[in-house]
Amino acid sequence: MAIKLPLLRNRFQLVWGLVSTTLERHWLRIGLAAFLLFMLLERNLTVEFRFSTERPFLNVNGDKPEAEALARPAALKGSSSKLQEQQAYVRRFSKVAQAEQEKFGIPASIKLAQGLLESDAGDSPIASRNNNHFGIKCFSRNCSPGHCSNFSDDSHKDFFRKYSNAWESWRAHSLMLRQNPRYQQLFLLEQDDYKGWANGLARAGYATDPGYARKLVNLIEELKLYSYDG
Repeated sequence: MAIKLPLLRNRFQLVWGLVSTTLERHWLRIGLAAFLLFMLLERNLTVEFRFSTERPFLNVNGDKPEAEALARPAALKGSSSKLQEQQAYVRRFSKVAQAEQEKFGIPASIKLAQGLLESDAGDSPIASRNNNHFGIKCFSRNCSPGHCSNFSDDSHKDFFRKYSNAWESWRAHSLMLRQNPRYQQLFLLEQDDYKGWANGLARAGYATDPGYARKLVNLIEELKLYSYDG
């Protein structure tokens, strides 16, 4: 051992000398590399710590937002309520519609569907205040007081007829279709051809809504109003 210790000491001194020389020559590069390594490790630790402490977001509704799930029951409830109003309206006026069909040849399903659509199942202001269930307007400029009323603006074209009761409105609607030349082609159709009647009313300009015929047909089929046609 006594012989080897000087040899080991000499080798250690030689190696240390080389390391010292390298450090002295490249101390700036080594220091910069050490600093960059330190910053990188610190950044990774910070990011990992933040990720681990943040509360995770749980989407219990899958891809759908929570607001949509909360709104859906209200929409269903509203549809159910409106359906009940429509069914009550049909029960109230089904016999009137059948009587008008027998007298004037207008399908009961069309009368019921137009009444439902134009009066919002009897809830519209025109229906509740004027007993006007078909949106019949007044175009006269010399009508007597109480004959019509305005619901939109000062234009007389927006004045709607007033009736003493709902039945008068139903009869006025039948007379208007029967006596107005623009609707005469409809009476060449079969009385159970509700689709032909719906499309014919739209083409004749009964309403400005481009989807008027489709809405009538949808009401007739959803509520099975065709069952009232004679």
